[in-house]
Amino acid sequence: MAISKSVNNNKKHHHQCYISVPSEIINSLSSNSLQSLLVSPKKASKTGVFSRSKLLKNPKTWFMFLFLSGFLLMLKMWYNFDPFLPNPCGIGSGSGVTLTPQKDSLSIIPNGVLNYETKDEEMNDFWKQPDGFGYRPCLDFSEEYKKSSVEILKDRRKYLVVVVSGGMNQQRNQIVDAVVIARILGAALVVPILQVNVIWGDESEFSDIFDVDHFKEALADDVRILSSLPSNHLMSRPVEEKHTPLHVSPQWIRARYLKRMRREGVLLLRGLDSRLSKDLPSDLQKLRCKVAFHALRFAPPIRELGDKLTERMRSKGPYLALHLRMEKDVWVRTGCLPGLSPEYDEIIYKERKSRPELLTSRSNMTYHDRKLAGLCPLNALEVTRLLKALGVPKNGQIFWAGGNPLGGPQALLPLVTEFPHFYNKEDLGLAKELEPFAKKASIMAALDYIVSENSDVFMASHGGNMGHAIQGHRAYLGHKKTITPNKRQMLTHFLKTSLNEKEFKKIILDLHHDSMGQPEFRTSKVGRDVTKFPIPECMRNDSSSSY
Repeated sequence: MAISKSVNNNKKHHHQCYISVPSEIINSLSSNSLQSLLVSPKKASKTGVFSRSKLLKNPKTWFMFLFLSGFLLMLKMWYNFDPFLPNPCGIGSGSGVTLTPQKDSLSIIPNGVLNYETKDEEMNDFWKQPDGFGYRPCLDFSEEYKKSSVEILKDRRKYLVVVVSGGMNQQRNQIVDAVVIARILGAALVVPILQVNVIWGDESEFSDIFDVDHFKEALADDVRILSSLPSNHLMSRPVEEKHTPLHVSPQWIRARYLKRMRREGVLLLRGLDSRLSKDLPSDLQKLRCKVAFHALRFAPPIRELGDKLTERMRSKGPYLALHLRMEKDVWVRTGCLPGLSPEYDEIIYKERKSRPELLTSRSNMTYHDRKLAGLCPLNALEVTRLLKALGVPKNGQIFWAGGNPLGGPQALLPLVTEFPHFYNKEDLGLAKELEPFAKKASIMAALDYIVSENSDVFMASHGGNMGHAIQGHRAYLGHKKTITPNKRQMLTHFLKTSLNEKEFKKIILDLHHDSMGQPEFRTSKVGRDVTKFPIPECMRNDSSSSY
């Protein structure tokens, strides 16, 4: 399972795009011709060098006009770019958002495979990307939102302090909601405090994981972000709220907190997980996307190492990122069994019996019922059968993200046997590179996030905060292929021994035909977070109507 440490560790190549112009054309443009494009009409007439009539009669001027027109037409055809639109979507439309392209070594061909040079995997259908139907980021905040921003950013009376908990991806979700709550209250937000993770003992602070300066800059038009409370509030005792109900509305937040905040000046919130409703007004949904996909950028050292690991995976061709949920605590919490041996089943059973509060799934269901209902993570054998049926080539590169599985390397044996090019961050990273982060579970999770988000194809063996976050991020960046296992329907076919491999493959492909990362609209269904389903609030295509 280990990869040779002689993996390519060269510095990143910076790719630039050029438009080739024949040398004859360049030579035909005299310095005077170029000067005519730079000198203003007023200055030209004053010096007498050019007159308007001479300029219009000059064939070189017409040539330059045609050349530039053709160039702009190409941009529009290739990138759906129109420089003459007053607020082109995908660039923030006056919201301060700029979508930074990913620095990959590949390009995406519409309805085609990811384009690599001289790679045998290129023609394999598994790497084919879904049709994004022209959807692209579009955070066009309303005029009312932008007008109210002026007063909100001036306010110096209200301050929000939040303490976020859980793993890195759970913290991300709470930080997104913290920004939105600050906006709802018209308050300045102090950079969120990360509670020490009791499970992993991770004491990382916000600045250890995220780029603080970028966080402030990206949200400068929406919410005032402070590194700490002003000195005149340091000695005051903030109003503390620990018991916010689930899925509250903006109206509830204002009614509950605004009066108290105006009186005391500072509000302290804890336990924000799922406290804010997923169904919000359009502008607040766009703000959610802005925080999740633009403002929350990992700290430079994490990004640098994550990019290196990505390059090492990509050096041999396209790769699948697989988020495996096979840790001991996952089996305990879901009420499921790992399917390794009676010995490991007994370990999970005893842990669950001694700590029943850990069980987050419905306790009135048996393990078998949970399994068939699609509520359990897939084990290594089930993931292997699924990937084979979906057409992953045997020599395909697989990056697996996640914690150490219960049962250790033996638990991964079916996957490693079928797909020998099977690596995780410890296999890809040099010891000296990973050592500074070895005891920082949140930073290690961030590295998994980067390599997974940059992959050609992504799949999670079970739901969860990371899988949902990456699914939404990949959709926002162009609907990169993301497989969602249809566990509820496929597992019954796993039990049918009468099916031959060909029949099994056809059934699995049919079940997942519409689960490959195609554009999917967010509905009002509970749990359908806009950061997982960014259409229609945060993405548009040319045929989209206004919302």
